[in-house]
Amino acid sequence: MLAAGVRGQGERLAGRRRKMAVESRVTQEEIKKEPEKPIDREKTCPLLLRVFTTNNGRHHRMDEFSRGNVPSSELQIYTWMDATLKELTSLVKEVYPEARKKGTHFNFAIVFTDVKRPGYPVKEIGSTMSGRKGTDDSMTLQSQKFQIGDYLDIAITPPSRAPPPSGRMRPY
Repeated sequence: MLAAGVRGQGERLAGRRRKMAVESRVTQEEIKKEPEKPIDREKTCPLLLRVFTTNNGRHHRMDEFSRGNVPSSELQIYTWMDATLKELTSLVKEVYPEARKKGTHFNFAIVFTDVKRPGYPVKEIGSTMSGRKGTDDSMTLQSQKFQIGDYLDIAITPPSRAPPPSGRMRPY
């Protein structure tokens, strides 16, 4: 009798899990199909974007974000989910005059928490370059699945050490 009761509960739980999986899959498909909606910046409150920068061309290590710690090179920017990488580049250049030099390369990554694993994974999302147009310039935070509470890590490479321009960039 006890074994039959436990098995019945297990079957009900498995059925719930299957149902939840199907529901979440539908939601994900709907999200993918839904076009990016324009944000009315006059009516929408901005979010606080915590940005961490390096000037050595490499992103911060994941362990620098562990145990409630963050790197010391923090910029706090109030912006919206439709902010483009080019727009964020210009805000960073206002704070760091040395990054204004033509040919300075900005590589963007989202640092987020992963509920499945400890630590903060880093997902590279795109790059821009001072003085050049690129295909990633118009990429938005929203289009890259940025979530409020995630961090943005920007690896800045001076023009003297910048990687050679790829076919994705073109001069103004």
